[in-house]
Amino acid sequence: MFGFGFDFMYILFIAPALILAMLAQWMVRSAYQQMSQVRASMSGYEAARRILDAGGLQSIDIEQIPGQLSDHYDPGAKILRLSPEVFSGHSMASVGIAAHEAGHALQDARGYAPLRIRNLAVPAAQFGSSFGTILLMIGMVMVFGNLAFLGKWVFLAGIVAFGATVAFQLVDLPVEFDASSRAKVQLVNLGIISGPELPYVSKVLNAAALTYVAATLQAVLTLAYYIFRFMQATSRER
Repeated sequence: MFGFGFDFMYILFIAPALILAMLAQWMVRSAYQQMSQVRASMSGYEAARRILDAGGLQSIDIEQIPGQLSDHYDPGAKILRLSPEVFSGHSMASVGIAAHEAGHALQDARGYAPLRIRNLAVPAAQFGSSFGTILLMIGMVMVFGNLAFLGKWVFLAGIVAFGATVAFQLVDLPVEFDASSRAKVQLVNLGIISGPELPYVSKVLNAAALTYVAATLQAVLTLAYYIFRFMQATSRER
């Protein structure tokens, strides 16, 4: 019977994602540290600025924000925000990350459909991640308690809400991979890096991409676990 305590079945479901997530984090840190030692011809800010300007996006501002690897593009404010190490760093790691975020700005300007869908899905994903989880917890307690009939519908509502988070993760994957692809092309085409230097940048971007894969896998497997528990609870009523 399931309660709020330890559930070994949940660990079995998400174990592959947890292992992949730990591997991805190690790879990101390792790649970033290694590529931070390989010098680039310009800073992350300069690389991002050149990519944006070449794409006709002179109106997109670039600002420095605190934190480590806190880099992101804000489609609402039309601002590219870079962490101090990426903003000022003259390394392959800094250039690669800055170019990736500039890739998101290019997606936004070109009307890249998956990015638009992702931006529209953000409120639903936030709702599913918070309120959906609450419904799932309440529903499971009710289902495996004395309020099975009502709990089943609460549980199902939680699954649907959490499904919005999973959908967001699935849409996010092509967005991130495409941004990295755009970054690599622009870095070489604009002469920011040479062809032989591309593997250095790719090492950082590929490691970062693995973290998105791990997050998506964990969301999918977590949803599978909740569906399994719902089916288990439903079968108990027969």
